[in-house]
Amino acid sequence: MSMYRQLWLAIIVSMLLALAGSLFASLLSARAYLEQQLSMKNADNAAALALSLSQHDPDAVTVEVAVAALFDSGHYESIRVRDPNGKLIIERVAPTGNLGAPEWFVRRLPIDADPGEAQITSGWKQFGTVTLVSHSRFGYEALWTSTQEMIAALALASIIGGYLGSLILRRLRRPLQAVIDQAEAITNRRFVTIPEPKVPELRQLAIAMNTTVVRLKTMFEDEAARLETVRREANFDPLTGLANRESFISQLRSSLEGENSTGGTLFLIRVADLTGINKRLGREATDDLLRRVGQIVGAGGTANVEGIAARMNGADFALLLPGQIAGRDVAEKLLRSLIDAMEAFVVDGPSAFIGMGVFKQGTGLGVVLSQVDAALIGAEADGVNAVREAAIETGDDLPKCAGQWSVLIRQALDRKWVRLVSFPVTDLQGRLLHQECPLRLKLDAEGEWLPAGRFLAVAERLGLSPELDLAALALGLANLEQQPALRGLGINLSASSMIAAGFQQQLDSLLKRHQKAAGRLWIEVAETGVLKHVDEFRLLCGILRSYHCQVGVEHFGRQFSQIGQLHDLGLNYIKVDASFVRRLDSNPGNQAFLKGVSSIAHTIGLLVIAEGVTSEAEFATLSAVGFDGATGPGVKVAAG
Repeated sequence: MSMYRQLWLAIIVSMLLALAGSLFASLLSARAYLEQQLSMKNADNAAALALSLSQHDPDAVTVEVAVAALFDSGHYESIRVRDPNGKLIIERVAPTGNLGAPEWFVRRLPIDADPGEAQITSGWKQFGTVTLVSHSRFGYEALWTSTQEMIAALALASIIGGYLGSLILRRLRRPLQAVIDQAEAITNRRFVTIPEPKVPELRQLAIAMNTTVVRLKTMFEDEAARLETVRREANFDPLTGLANRESFISQLRSSLEGENSTGGTLFLIRVADLTGINKRLGREATDDLLRRVGQIVGAGGTANVEGIAARMNGADFALLLPGQIAGRDVAEKLLRSLIDAMEAFVVDGPSAFIGMGVFKQGTGLGVVLSQVDAALIGAEADGVNAVREAAIETGDDLPKCAGQWSVLIRQALDRKWVRLVSFPVTDLQGRLLHQECPLRLKLDAEGEWLPAGRFLAVAERLGLSPELDLAALALGLANLEQQPALRGLGINLSASSMIAAGFQQQLDSLLKRHQKAAGRLWIEVAETGVLKHVDEFRLLCGILRSYHCQVGVEHFGRQFSQIGQLHDLGLNYIKVDASFVRRLDSNPGNQAFLKGVSSIAHTIGLLVIAEGVTSEAEFATLSAVGFDGATGPGVKVAAG
């Protein structure tokens, strides 16, 4: 029984006991008063009758006439007159009739008044004794009326008391419910604070809970800040603050090989005659020049939230911009900025050279690097500031314009040319946690199944990603219903779908139709989308939690400095980006960083899963850094 019901029961029982006690005491008091008054009336009336008869020379006839006259007034139950020897002279007894109150009331509260007695005399001689009992009907009527009035008054008092009690309970319930909600939020890995209630005891409890939450958040933020320092030391160039070569190559590989990768443009930038500048101006000036170049290249990366800028070695820089962009315009703008920034450092000759190339998802890493590097060498060979573009062979005949894409994607959705492919996500013992299931579609009946990276960027520009994500969810729920033994099925949602008008309502309706299967769904959104649209993601988490779905963030870690925004979302797991996992066995810096990430995540009850594991060495290292699971081409499900 809830506390509120217990309090209400206590109030009701207390009111009933108070009502019953007050009524009982009042009834006994009223009955005693009536008995006293009737006894006094009996004595007075008996004395008055005896005195009246004694004033005349009484005889039997006179007494009978006087008694009959008095009895006929209807106020007496009985009047008796006996002679001195006890012989009955006259007796009048009223028949039993309506007593003015219910029979049960009369039976349980009898009014026993003392009869009145007086001596009738004739001169100095005693004539007889009169015994008189007044009718109790009037007493019962008065007692019954008084009882009804008391019940009404006490009932009204109970109603008023109950109303006041409800106000008090309501006043207590709101802050108490807030504390309960806060405790439940903490158990669901959402660390929130609440306003302090005015009730002293609840205020103390709320202060204690808020203090705990603030301390947890402070510890969380302090540890996150320390790990961000570790991450930067392991993955960033200390002079320019850009990504180092190893980190950049890992992220470029992920852009080429990732299932949802949309391709992009790679820029290689070389500072001209850096050795000569160092000889002429010295190391300090050269470092200043490199920092300026790093700021310009880095600005090109920050213009795109998923862009990555890096310093590859002494004079070489790189810039990776995912998705389809006007790469030539970016390169020309970048070159002009470099020429302006280096004007004070260059005497004669060129300032910088840029090689660039557009690549598709699935293109080999060696192909992209070699061809863009060849373009850079070609630009350098010209001996002037120049941009040279590599013609990277894509080997596909996909649509070239948005209109064609729109028609073909809608056709694929209408004709059900969509399906899910599955990749295992296991724990470190090889046991299956869930199947990760990205969407594939084909553009015609005989066409190839395209990975999401080949059509996702275009679909997002055309506003079709919500339809694609809902189609993937419908397929996933159908698979779960057809395979009751399947532990879980993972679907990744696009950030553009999450913020699209009506998408979350459609998602809610879809899950409601498949509530039984929905509890085995693992839904994840990329870190960049989550941090860009935290409020919308929080609403999404609320819907998914109501259906007991597992909620996670994929590609986690690139924007680790903003991890504090995730403390109140109630996540179930994170999938760490493959760029941190690649060659983890030989990267002590990333090992230290990921070990800290695991510690923070486990503190708030999150599973930590590695993405893009490609080798047994990487998989074996995950246990040492505290991971719970992994996915990627190097992950295999244990037999049995």
